[in-house]
Amino acid sequence: MASSSPSSSLLRAASAYSRTRFSPSSFRNLTSTTQASPSVINHHRRSLSSAAVRSFHCSAPRWSHRLDWRSPLNLRAQIRAFNPVIERLERKFATMAAEHPFKAVLTSLPKPGGGEFGKFYSLPALNDPRIDKLPYSIRILLESAIRNCDNFQVKKEDVEKIIDWENTSPKQVEIPFKPARVLLQDFTGVPAVVDLACMRDAMHRLGSDTNKINPLVPVDLVIDHSVQVDVTRSENAVQANMELEFQRNKERFSFLKWGSSAFHNMLVVPPGSGIVHQVNLEYLGRVVFNTDGMLYPDSVVGTDSHTTMIDGLGVAGWGVGGIEAEAAMLGQPMSMVLPGVVGFKLSGKLKNGVTATDLVLTVTQMLRKHGVVGKFVEFYGDGMGELSLADRATIANMSPEYGATMGFFPVDHVTLQYLRLTGRSDETVAMIESYLRANKMFVDYNEPQQDRVYSSYLELNLAEVEPCISGPKRPHDRVPLREMKADWNSCLNNKVGFKGFAVPKEAQDKVAKFSFHGQPAELKHGSVVIAAITSCTNTSNPSVMLGAGLVAKKACELGLQVKPWIKTSLAPGSGVVTKYLLQSGLQEYLNKQGFHIVGYGCTTCIGNSGDLDESVANAISENDIIAAAVLSGNRNFEGRVHALTRANYLASPPLVVAYALAGSVDIDFDKEPIGTGKDGKSVYFKDIWPTTEEVAEAVQSSVLPNMFKSTYEAITKGNPMWNQLSVPSSTMYSWDPNSTYIHEPPYFKNMTMEPPGAHGVKDAYCLLNFGDSITTDHISPAGSIHKDSPAAKFLLERGVERKDFNSYGSRRGNDEVMARGTFANIRLVNKLLNGEVGPKTVHVPTGEKLYVFDAAMRYKDAGHDTIVLAGAEYGSGSSRDWAAKGPMLLGVKAVIAKSFERIHRSNLVGMGIVPLCFKSGEDADTLGLTGHERYTIDLPSRVDEIRPGQDVTVTTDNGKSFTCTVRFDTEVELAYFNNGGILPYVIRNLIKQ
Repeated sequence: MASSSPSSSLLRAASAYSRTRFSPSSFRNLTSTTQASPSVINHHRRSLSSAAVRSFHCSAPRWSHRLDWRSPLNLRAQIRAFNPVIERLERKFATMAAEHPFKAVLTSLPKPGGGEFGKFYSLPALNDPRIDKLPYSIRILLESAIRNCDNFQVKKEDVEKIIDWENTSPKQVEIPFKPARVLLQDFTGVPAVVDLACMRDAMHRLGSDTNKINPLVPVDLVIDHSVQVDVTRSENAVQANMELEFQRNKERFSFLKWGSSAFHNMLVVPPGSGIVHQVNLEYLGRVVFNTDGMLYPDSVVGTDSHTTMIDGLGVAGWGVGGIEAEAAMLGQPMSMVLPGVVGFKLSGKLKNGVTATDLVLTVTQMLRKHGVVGKFVEFYGDGMGELSLADRATIANMSPEYGATMGFFPVDHVTLQYLRLTGRSDETVAMIESYLRANKMFVDYNEPQQDRVYSSYLELNLAEVEPCISGPKRPHDRVPLREMKADWNSCLNNKVGFKGFAVPKEAQDKVAKFSFHGQPAELKHGSVVIAAITSCTNTSNPSVMLGAGLVAKKACELGLQVKPWIKTSLAPGSGVVTKYLLQSGLQEYLNKQGFHIVGYGCTTCIGNSGDLDESVANAISENDIIAAAVLSGNRNFEGRVHALTRANYLASPPLVVAYALAGSVDIDFDKEPIGTGKDGKSVYFKDIWPTTEEVAEAVQSSVLPNMFKSTYEAITKGNPMWNQLSVPSSTMYSWDPNSTYIHEPPYFKNMTMEPPGAHGVKDAYCLLNFGDSITTDHISPAGSIHKDSPAAKFLLERGVERKDFNSYGSRRGNDEVMARGTFANIRLVNKLLNGEVGPKTVHVPTGEKLYVFDAAMRYKDAGHDTIVLAGAEYGSGSSRDWAAKGPMLLGVKAVIAKSFERIHRSNLVGMGIVPLCFKSGEDADTLGLTGHERYTIDLPSRVDEIRPGQDVTVTTDNGKSFTCTVRFDTEVELAYFNNGGILPYVIRNLIKQ
């Protein structure tokens, strides 16, 4: 291992301001002696002696909230004591800080009672009238560029591009962005830590300092994706499911706990604490950072697409691929296209009985129709005052579903009230308000509003929103509740598609009778078999959670009961929910309807639904029943929630309870009774639905500040099962070749310091030929491992019993499992199979039908490249880096699609796969491509001959030729391609420093 002694650390720090770096725009080595920003200097200060830092941290458990990086004065004092040479270095750094390009706008922020909160880079001090017209979300990008400006990674020209946003954003200009922190969950966090550990090994093999692989910004990892709904309808469900979770995932959890001690600046929140985005909202979100007396806005990128939930708190945050997040952790600026901003004006007030879920499904449909991919959406208007912070967070959460990078709500008085409610101190809230007001980032609706410029405009009167659900296969297919029965019957009749099941007329009234634990039971098309109150989208919102409790209470009082064969569950996003449901007395009624708390995590929303009862599963399979799931989640793609629920509807928590009571989605709530009450009379929807006033009263009396404080104090203490995990103290990971959970990936095995260079594709076969809306769930499923799949065969050969398969998501630390799980979704529709549904393809040279993995290995063994053909919205859904890593390991060199989802396109680039778009009006079908051809993509072999967004020619072996746009969108992405991907690029850069 390379030396990490104090003396070598000091030498590295002393030369930090004059290092050789790689410039992506010119693709040559440069020696930089440019000015360093204070944030960069602070990073160098914090890394001056890794030994000193480690000794400073050793007094606190590494998975608990360590405030060391927020208390740098103590840290600096210890470092000074460690070696007096630091004093001289600090004087050198102080001289460098004085040379910051924007030192003239560095301003003190006074405290009302004397003294100062700290210093900040003042936007008003720039005296530029263009800034007053900027959207608030763009001002956050501007402040970051000014603060981090060093005329190398971030240049003064970049600052000018952002100030001139009104003119530059339509031109697709590129800017760098350095987020304040990074957020992970365990499904994406495990592969991220695997990659970091693997990068350390690569640094060691290349003779460099392994300690360069350390996060330079705070990294928060919340373990929330592993809990499955195995046990339901039981007071003991939480404990039983957590025990099973630890049994299945002990190795993964131990690995994450090792990572929290092996890497600096990494906080791991243990299992059973809550859902990452709710924990981020209630606890982790800073809104404004104060680091070393430097004040700046909180901003975050996360490896989960619903990181956008934090936008409801006025924190700029969005999802990125795991590989991009790893680069951001290591101090690399993110390259992004300066986005357009859609101004979304809200007016009026929601009608009685309408929920935030109804609102977000309406907004999602509107924005999908408007077209907001790659853009920010910023909400404003008089209607903002009618939305609670939780309502805003619900809307922000579903940004991926409407396609935007962010759905942003600027900070106002509602935000400050929420910060106080959730236990942030009065002094912290005062600092946040003072800073944001001083830097023109606070909205005060009591004052006249200056008009801001937006790229385009939308408006919604909240009074027009009506109760609705979305489905049966996509989040943006909204159905008004009053039209649901008619829509369902249309779906039965329609040909197979997003809104169709093609059930023959004579089979539509089929009844499947069966015995459920000795009790007569029956299922029909549309029968509800899963009813789940789940997902950060809704469980963070007290109004809909307490609303669900009120529905359960009214149903109990009227004598209604959910059928026992419906799998019911309640998985809150934090312990706060449990506290207020108990305080209100409503958990008792939810329990009586089968909605016992099953765990604190994502559960059903990400496919961790657990098994259906065998009798129910057999009744569905043997009778080909179109069974339904109703969940308060944000994703309902086919095959995601459960393999046996082909119809999946997103609904508010109170509607989940209502549909569970009805037992079917084939119902008109306005006209048909939900059931028969204990008095023998019909009970209708209106009889169990609470008024807005009833819900507000429950929220007011039950949601209390001390609940947040006590919940998050307990989080830092962990739980007994987590605390008992023992992990090694080494900073290099000892890979176990026999492990089926954690395996050293092959990304850097034969890596040298010389980049492999750009390349075209020659005579490639088509591995798969897709239509529209192929999601990352299709490409790399997160759910259960099918018993006949290549991944199952691999695990069985290694002695893993079927009951211990766990999910694909839980095995993302093992590349051998995940490569076999690529394109393994059982609902995959591949045109090469002529209508047959499933995870197989045709091996073109032989005509054999094989599992996708087996076909890919045949191509690879024969030395053949492969490509994928696709339609519109390729890669929509979760920000899943394995949806790019998997195809790369299968030998896919390019994807040619009509359009890409934002995060997935950048993930493909990050793994060295070429994304190409057909020209407008063209696709594989219009060009007469069947997928049986061989494809050659004419890309230059020198990267400096490729321009972002240039046209390239694709030819086939049967004489066809067509033009595509290569979707390298920035110069930096070309640098990644030249290096074989983003992680090799980062390693080479760090070694050169």
